[in-house]
Amino acid sequence: MTMRRLIGLGVFVLGCLLVPAVCRSESRGNETGIVSAKAYASIQAAVDANPGKMVLVPAGDHVVDRKVRISGKGGGLYGPGRIVQSEPGQPILEIEHAEGVGISDVTLTRAKGKEDATAPGLLCCDCRRVRIEGVCVVDNRARDAAIEIRESAHCTVRDSEVLNYKRIAVDDRTGPGENLHGYAFFAIDGTGIVVRDSTHTMLVGNRIVETNLMPTPAIKDKYKLGTLTEGRHPSKPGKLGVGALLRRYVNNWHQGSGIVVTGPEVTRHTVIRGNVIENAAQGIDLHCDYAVCSDNVVDHGMMGIKATHGCRGLIISGNMLTHVDLWGILLNPGAASHHAEGAEGGKPARGANVDAGVIVANNIISDYGYGHEYWNWGGKSGDQAGSYAIALFEGQLESNPPLTDVLIEGNIVYNTGRDGVLVDGKPKVLGPRYRYAVYVGPWGETGKPGATYPRGLHFANNLLHPGTRGVSNVDLRP
Repeated sequence: MTMRRLIGLGVFVLGCLLVPAVCRSESRGNETGIVSAKAYASIQAAVDANPGKMVLVPAGDHVVDRKVRISGKGGGLYGPGRIVQSEPGQPILEIEHAEGVGISDVTLTRAKGKEDATAPGLLCCDCRRVRIEGVCVVDNRARDAAIEIRESAHCTVRDSEVLNYKRIAVDDRTGPGENLHGYAFFAIDGTGIVVRDSTHTMLVGNRIVETNLMPTPAIKDKYKLGTLTEGRHPSKPGKLGVGALLRRYVNNWHQGSGIVVTGPEVTRHTVIRGNVIENAAQGIDLHCDYAVCSDNVVDHGMMGIKATHGCRGLIISGNMLTHVDLWGILLNPGAASHHAEGAEGGKPARGANVDAGVIVANNIISDYGYGHEYWNWGGKSGDQAGSYAIALFEGQLESNPPLTDVLIEGNIVYNTGRDGVLVDGKPKVLGPRYRYAVYVGPWGETGKPGATYPRGLHFANNLLHPGTRGVSNVDLRP
């Protein structure tokens, strides 16, 4: 056999091996195990026909008007395609009653002109061991989270991105019966990632960015932000709402967070590490027990990191918080915290929900007061009233257990302005834009310390540049 014939035979055999493989990869029930949504009428049809298998979402836009739903064991979605939801009241993707599902590399978004929504982007509910990796949720602008983990365990959100998740909304704090607030107001609202009533969750290496809706004076005036309006129920002032109803206005009209971990009597053992958050209202908001919040970056926000409503056993360490305008790190007993209670009057017994046993270590708070909301907070007054880089408050209610046993060590609060900043193109040395580097005590400095005054605070080896009133309102020596 000649050399030419040998080469020709080799090419023919190779072609026979490769061509069927390519065809099989696009077919249903193929031998390679690759299932592509391209071979089905819809992504949902591909998922339903292949339980427990990963479905490839090929490049291009895949428009849906109902949520894509995954349940059961195994399976999931992967690939470069975009799932585009055209119905604002529907989630884009819902994983429910599932175990071992994986979602990777897909983009979830909403149709142009329908970005303002009333549903989450990706909802994971009642699940175990779900992995969300490399997913992008773009323009899911809703009060609901772009990504929400609810009533689940051992779930991971890693290396994913949330872009533009806020909208103009009504923050409705009215309700039937007794209510702590009893009013509703116009607000910017929305959250990047929420973990609710879940355990052993990991949020690692994610990026949460808002570039569409910023808290400027022009936006405030355009949408009457902070102005009270009618809610679902009649306005009726509660313990925390009397002043707002008298003024018919609140200044905390920028709501939501980059990351929220909540469900203080259920949620525990959470890792929030290495995330980057830009232009949030609150960077990271914690209402949970036994959490590690480390090595995150929060750039621009009303608050950097907040822990309240019953947070026990937290490590808040190694975070970089820049361009924050109200509180860099805030710890306080919120209204949901309580002492242990025995069974009484038909109510079951419940254990204590307290804010205690917290380490705040090796964090840097810098460029304070140079964010987007300084004009609405400390910038409203010459002495930066109410603005504290580290704030340790009393409880919201007299019944709250006090904040107890907190170690604050190795942190830096740095007054950027003393090195000189550019004003109209010229360097100028400015004073601090916070009142105290550390504040401990009542809400409002004129109040007298009460029964919920913080206890067992230990400060060591911190570098704290003084604010307009000094380093702290209390002695920080051991």
